[in-house]
Amino acid sequence: MTHIVVLGAGIGGMSAAYELRGTLGSGPDITVVGEGDRFSFTPSNPWVAVGWRKPADVEMPVAAYLAKKKIAFEGAGAEKVEPDANRIVLRDGRTLDYDYLVIATGPRLAFDEIPGLGPDGGFTQSICTTPHASTAWEAYQAFLQDPGPIVVGAAPGASCFGPAYEFAMILDRDLRKRKLRDKVPMTYVETEFRQRHVHWITNAKITAVRDGEMEVAEVDEDGQPKKTHVLPFKYSMVLPAFTGVPAVRQGEGLCNPRGFILIDKHQRNPAYPNIYSLGVCVAIPPVEATPVPTGAPKTGFMIESMVIAVAQNIRADLKGEPATAEATWNAICLADMGDTGAAFVALPQFPPRNVTWAKVGYWVHLAKVAFEKYFMMKMKSGNTEPIYEKYVLKLLGITRTR
Repeated sequence: MTHIVVLGAGIGGMSAAYELRGTLGSGPDITVVGEGDRFSFTPSNPWVAVGWRKPADVEMPVAAYLAKKKIAFEGAGAEKVEPDANRIVLRDGRTLDYDYLVIATGPRLAFDEIPGLGPDGGFTQSICTTPHASTAWEAYQAFLQDPGPIVVGAAPGASCFGPAYEFAMILDRDLRKRKLRDKVPMTYVETEFRQRHVHWITNAKITAVRDGEMEVAEVDEDGQPKKTHVLPFKYSMVLPAFTGVPAVRQGEGLCNPRGFILIDKHQRNPAYPNIYSLGVCVAIPPVEATPVPTGAPKTGFMIESMVIAVAQNIRADLKGEPATAEATWNAICLADMGDTGAAFVALPQFPPRNVTWAKVGYWVHLAKVAFEKYFMMKMKSGNTEPIYEKYVLKLLGITRTR
């Protein structure tokens, strides 16, 4: 019997497993390989880091929910992918053979690229994972007892800036509610910031972090240093650069030099056509050259469009038909700012675009809260396309595939 392995149990991996089961029916065996036994709704991590959510609010054990759809689960994690052998070696030494592999691992968090960066042995916090956000909340509680300067930003090579912007605004809102904002100078390393009294530095790259102090090089349009800043802080959250995870760096032609999975327009690896990939781990070139290197962002709806394309193209291959489905890479984003929010639609995400739409208001904050509840329900039910996605988004002209 055909065996499909989905590597990754995050937003992309869980969605892919459910979509594959819904698209292919009960025929193939499907196994999800995750790091540990829990799913986390990562968009809520900024709330966890300020105590607005508890980890239990945004996490759930996955094995039982997957089992309801006859999807197996392995929580040991992957040690390495062996694409020439169509096999995955798990961390406990066992192996899984596959006919099709869907890689949805998310990224490796490259804190090691900047001295002193990160929560594990470094001096800055992270909201990239729920455990990191929990650690950030512990550090924030200590900070509240002795407040001082805050620095928020993203490291060179980061590709997902939205959570950093959100976190800066959420911190501002939380500190105002606690009547501590007047004691906390804030700097964003990278007007909404202006009216919130948040200083910012653009075209800047973090070069080193020490206990309570961050070195930042501001560069010109050619990427050459023009000014150096030394920023004191008592609390800092910095998003790291992303790379591919170590387990996928096997087999010539599978990854680019940073470890991201190479794909064609059908989400399929050119060197290994039975390997598909989606989400943050895929190789997408930057939208444009920038003085400080950045990656291309991958939003949730964009990832879901990749999920649909993968499932449809595997179905076609099983039938002996050519792959035709292409992800639209349309983008819908809800960015929370604590007491307001910003929503945008970009069709497609990368310019030139057919549609660009943006609105600001408190309704966006409420919409993100509602989406959190909706998506957690979706991961528990395995319903791949609820009514609102099937009809409302189509009425708005927002589709997942073409």
